[in-house]
Amino acid sequence: MKQFVFKKKLLSVLILSALNSIAFAADTVELGTVGSESGAQSNDKSTVSYESPTQASLEATQPQSSINEHYIKENAAPGANYTDIISIAPSVMSVDPNGAGGQETQNISIRGFQDGQFNVTFDGIPIGDTNDFTHHSTSFFMNQDIKGLVVDRGPGDASNIGYATFGGTVAVSTVDPSQNAGVTPFGSFGTWNTKLAGVQFDTGNLQKYGDAKAYFSYKNFSTDGFLTNSGQNRQNLFVKFDKPLSDYTTVTFVATTNKVHQNVSYGATLGAIAQNGLNYGLSNDPNTQNFYGYNIDNIQTDIEYLGIKSRIGEWNIDNKTYTYAYYHQGLNGGPGGGAYSEYPYYSLNGGATLNNGTQLPNDITGNLLNNNYRSWGDILRLSKNYKTGELDTGIWIDRQSNDKTLTEVDWSQNGAFNYNFNSYSNASLNYADTLGNETITTIQPYLQYKYNVNSNWQVTPGVKYSSFNRDTNFPVLNGNYPGNISNATYTRFLKNLSTRYLINQNWSVYGDYSEGFLAPKLQLLQTSPPTNPGTINPERTENYQVGTTWKDRNNMLGFDVYKILTYDTSIAQTQGGQTVYQPVGGIQYSGVEFEGSHNLYKGLVVYANYSINNYAVSGDAINPQKPYTGFIYNTPHTTGALGFIYENSLLYTSLITKYIGANYSNRDPNNGNQPIYFGGYSLTNFSLNYKLDNLVSKNSSIGLQVDNVFNRTGVYTSINADFNNNPLYYTIPERAYYVNFKVGI
Repeated sequence: MKQFVFKKKLLSVLILSALNSIAFAADTVELGTVGSESGAQSNDKSTVSYESPTQASLEATQPQSSINEHYIKENAAPGANYTDIISIAPSVMSVDPNGAGGQETQNISIRGFQDGQFNVTFDGIPIGDTNDFTHHSTSFFMNQDIKGLVVDRGPGDASNIGYATFGGTVAVSTVDPSQNAGVTPFGSFGTWNTKLAGVQFDTGNLQKYGDAKAYFSYKNFSTDGFLTNSGQNRQNLFVKFDKPLSDYTTVTFVATTNKVHQNVSYGATLGAIAQNGLNYGLSNDPNTQNFYGYNIDNIQTDIEYLGIKSRIGEWNIDNKTYTYAYYHQGLNGGPGGGAYSEYPYYSLNGGATLNNGTQLPNDITGNLLNNNYRSWGDILRLSKNYKTGELDTGIWIDRQSNDKTLTEVDWSQNGAFNYNFNSYSNASLNYADTLGNETITTIQPYLQYKYNVNSNWQVTPGVKYSSFNRDTNFPVLNGNYPGNISNATYTRFLKNLSTRYLINQNWSVYGDYSEGFLAPKLQLLQTSPPTNPGTINPERTENYQVGTTWKDRNNMLGFDVYKILTYDTSIAQTQGGQTVYQPVGGIQYSGVEFEGSHNLYKGLVVYANYSINNYAVSGDAINPQKPYTGFIYNTPHTTGALGFIYENSLLYTSLITKYIGANYSNRDPNNGNQPIYFGGYSLTNFSLNYKLDNLVSKNSSIGLQVDNVFNRTGVYTSINADFNNNPLYYTIPERAYYVNFKVGI
C-alpha cells in the first residue's frame, strides 16, 4: 500500500511539474476568491434541485434549463453525447438513431431552431463549423468530463457571444480538479456490443506546487450500434489544470483531444426497412452504394485554452486564449455529395471515367470529403462594481481557417477520380464538387450595465456589435464552376434589455427583449453563376420573453411565455439527395414552457416539464396574416417529460419518460412533395446505481441502465433522401441495457 501511495504521489509531482511551467508570476491583487467556470446547478444535496433532471434559475433573465453533474453521472449512457443529455429539457427534441452516442445526433431542435441556429460553448468558448454553424455531437469531448449543461432558450444578454446568437445557447462546463488525490477506473458494457473503458485521475491539492491541482481522464468507447454495419470507435483524452498565482489570481489550462472512426448510415427507404428490418442501416454488399466500407467518417478534434482570472485595480478580469480544430475525412457511397442508394446503383453520366477515358458502367461511384479547420481566438471579459450596479464589457475575437474538398471517386477502382461526373468548362476539375478554402473572422465587443433599482430589482440594458467576415476562395463550390471567390463582411448592433425582480428569497420574475444574429451560411453562395455575398442579408431575431421561477428546499418551478420574430431566415430542405437552404421571408415562433420538481417523501422526487411550441412561416415575420407557406422540420408542437427519482445513502434510481409530439420532416415526392407527418411518441429510461463505498472503496459503484424500457420502435424521422428524392427514414433504437461500474482507488 505504501508503495502505491508513493507511486501515485510521484506521478502527481511529475505531471504538475510539467504543467507548472505554463504558470507565470503575478502581483498580489485584491479580487476575492477566484472560482472556476460556474456549474449548471448547486450541489446542495438537501434540496430538491439536486435531484431534479433540469431546473430553472432564480437569477435568470431569460428562460433557461440547467442540468447538474449529479444527474449526468447517474443517468447518462456510456457514450451519451451532450445532445442526449439535454434531450430531457423543455422544448428540446433529440434522439440518436444508432443508440446513445453511436452516431452524431441527426435531428436536434430547440423550440424549432435547428442545429446551426443556436450556439454551443465549451467553458464559455463558442465552437462549431463556419460552413453552416452546426456542431458534431460525437467530437471534442465526452460526458464523463461534463460538470453541467445549461440550455439558454434565447440570445441572452449582450455578454452572450457566439457564431449563432440566434436561437439560444447550449453551454457546456467541464469538471474541476478535486482537492483530494484519487484514481477511478470505470467501465460499461451492454447491448449492441457496447463497451466503455476509462480512468480518471486527480492529483489533489499539492501544497509544494502552490496549491496546484489537475484532473485527467481517458476514455475508449466502442459500439456496433443499433443500425446494421454502423459501428463506432471513439477515444478521448481530457486534461484540466488549476493553479493560483496569488491569493486572488488563478490560471487554468484545459486540453482535450478526441478521435472517432464510424460507419455512417443516412437512413433507409420504407421498402428496405420492410425487407431488412427496423435496424437496417448499411449493407455488407460491396456492389451497393450503402456498403459500410464506402460510408466512413474519420474525425480528429482538439480544444486547448489558457484562462486567467484576476483583478487590476477595481476591474475584474476573465480572459481565455484558445484554439480548437476539426479534421474530417469522410467516405460516401453516394455521388454529388448526397446520400447513397441502398440497392445496386452504378455510375452516373455513362459510367466512371478514369484518366485514360475508360468507361466502367458497372462501377460504384461515391465521393471523398476532406473538411479541415482550426480556430484561434481570445475572449476578454471585464467587470467593475459601482454603488448602483455592475458594468460588464468585453470582446470576443475569433479567426477560423477552413480547407474543404469534395471529389467524385470510383470505389470499384480503389477511389480513383471519376472525371466523367461533372462537365465543367475546365475539364481538369470534372471530378470535383467542392475545392477551396475560406477564412472566417468574427469580432464581437459588448457593453452592458446591471442597474440595481433596489436590493430586489435589477434592470440590464446592453448592446453588442457583431462583425462577421467570410473570405471565400472556392474555384468549385457544391457542384458549381466557377464556385465563389469573394469577401464580405456582415455587421449589426444587437440590443438587449432585461429585468429581474426578486419577490422574496424563493420567488423571482423576469422579462427580456433581445436581438439575435446569424451570418449567412456558405451554402447560400453555391449558385451558378456565383451569388454576390453582398446581396445576402444576415438572419436576425427579435425575442420577447417573460417568466417566473420558484425554488425552495422541496419545490422547484419554472414557467415562461415567449414570442420570437425572425427576419431573412433560411430553412433546410432536401433536394436531389442533398441538404440545401431555402430562404424564406420570416418565421414567427411562440409558446409556453414549464418545468418543476417536488419532494414527495424523504428522497423521492417527482419531476415534470411541458412545452407548447408554435410557429408560422410567412413572407414577413411581423405580418402573420400573410399566407402560410411552409413547414419547419423536426419541430414538435408539444414536448413533455415525467419522472420519479429516489436516492438514499446507498441507492439511486430513476424512471423518466420523455414525450415528443407530432412533427414534420422531409418531403415525399410520391405524395405531391408534401411534408411527411410523424406522430408523437414517448421514450422511457431507467437507471439504478448502488454505492459500494462500504464494500469496496470510496467512490465505487455498480449500476444498470435501460434505455427505451417499453421497447417503443418504429419510424420517427426522415432527414435525408436519395438521388430521386425518395425519403430515407430512421427508426427509434430498440430497448438497450448497460451495466456500469467504477472503482475508487
